Amino acid sequence: MKNGPLVVVGDALLDRDIDGEATRLAPDAPAPVVEVRDEQIRPGGAALAAVLAARDGRDVVLVTALGGGEADETVRALLAGWVRVSEFPLHGGLPVKTRLLAGGRPLARIDRGSSTPGRPTDAVRRAIDAAGAVLVADYGQGSADALRPLLAEAAHRVPLVWDPHPRGGAPVPGARLTTPNAAEACAFAEPLGAAPCSDASLRAYADRAAALCRRWQAAAVAITLGERGALLARGGDSPMLLPTRHVAASDPCGAGDRFAATAVTALADGGLIEEAVQCAVTAATDFVARGGVGNPQLWRSPEQITEAFDHDCDCDPDRDAPFPVPPRDPFVLAAQVRARGGTVVAAGGCFDLLHVGHIGLLEAARRVGDCLIVCINSDTSAARLKGPGRPLVPATDRARVLAALSCVDAVAVFDEDTPEALLRRLRPEVWVKGGDYTASALPEAEALRSWGGQTLVLPYIDGRSTTELAQRAAVAAAVHKQ
Repeated sequence: MKNGPLVVVGDALLDRDIDGEATRLAPDAPAPVVEVRDEQIRPGGAALAAVLAARDGRDVVLVTALGGGEADETVRALLAGWVRVSEFPLHGGLPVKTRLLAGGRPLARIDRGSSTPGRPTDAVRRAIDAAGAVLVADYGQGSADALRPLLAEAAHRVPLVWDPHPRGGAPVPGARLTTPNAAEACAFAEPLGAAPCSDASLRAYADRAAALCRRWQAAAVAITLGERGALLARGGDSPMLLPTRHVAASDPCGAGDRFAATAVTALADGGLIEEAVQCAVTAATDFVARGGVGNPQLWRSPEQITEAFDHDCDCDPDRDAPFPVPPRDPFVLAAQVRARGGTVVAAGGCFDLLHVGHIGLLEAARRVGDCLIVCINSDTSAARLKGPGRPLVPATDRARVLAALSCVDAVAVFDEDTPEALLRRLRPEVWVKGGDYTASALPEAEALRSWGGQTLVLPYIDGRSTTELAQRAAVAAAVHKQ
């Protein structure tokens, strides 16, 4: 942040998760009985967005209304060490949102507390005036509305991102970016004559985004669409879809805050709107894939921060961010498939330049069992095996390409000369190799036999190889130079 801190404005909440197991129904009603195993409290709403931005190493000031109740004091304590708080009076109880979960999946939510923000203080005005960028995380409780004149002025001075709520007011004119989710965009845009909410096509969302961009007088609107990514529109310009790089099947709670916090910091660092939204899509997807708000790494103290939770998107607009490998854990997958009586199949190789021979091998391997885990040589392992100049493609890119295939369920990378150590951890029922090997000659075959596994060798399609492709490319390059 070049000219001041990131100021997050909005309604602070106290979030509470009660998680357990539900294996039976109550005897007096068809309702699940949840045996509680864990309980977590955390800052919610705008307070969560502020913490997420602070985790990125930002200097963050949270401007919010707080009172003197127990929930208010709890939120203050949870924010200590993460963000500075500039507060103004709150009349009534701070909202507390309690989720009841079973196996990490929400069953019900209980909301308590009703409050009304008071008048902003001089300290709040100074905090907003000193902002290098502003994120408005509106949760419909009135904090953003109470500060509307100050936010309208800030929108003409610094990058301002507004994450709206159907119960809140419209974003102030001049917002650099607004970030409604799909349901919010429908609620806001349908009264404007945009596509009806029954239409979930990308064309309909583009129509909604353009309508909202005009009505709100915003530079851009990005509608977040979950697994599809985000659809970005600038008034009448052609919309742009910023897709996710992988699907994250987990609890999406907090993903919108992660999205907005990433977008505003990217804009404040000089990124274009398109770059900021793409970075935000990646960060939100990774956030969900790594457990979201339920990831205990997120709630470690500032002194205990590790890089384990940090997202993979590099928001430097002058540097390309690598495509992250989908975070499907091959060991968890193998255990899950085996637990339900399925057959785990693993296949191995460098897979340096993916060609039709590889595809045929992997498709055949997947048909053998119930999941396919591909084990690939790391860059150092491939170099020892193939010689100087190899691999042509780094392991992160090879893994990403393989994971995109419908026949591949997970990818694992090994550093050794053979995958034996990795296979002893995975313990697949079937191990597949391609080429001119014999099953008994493979060094890992003995390991497979030790747990009753089977080794199969499947032929590549004749005349297809990475070496051949590389030679043809070299010849073509030489001819082009002439």
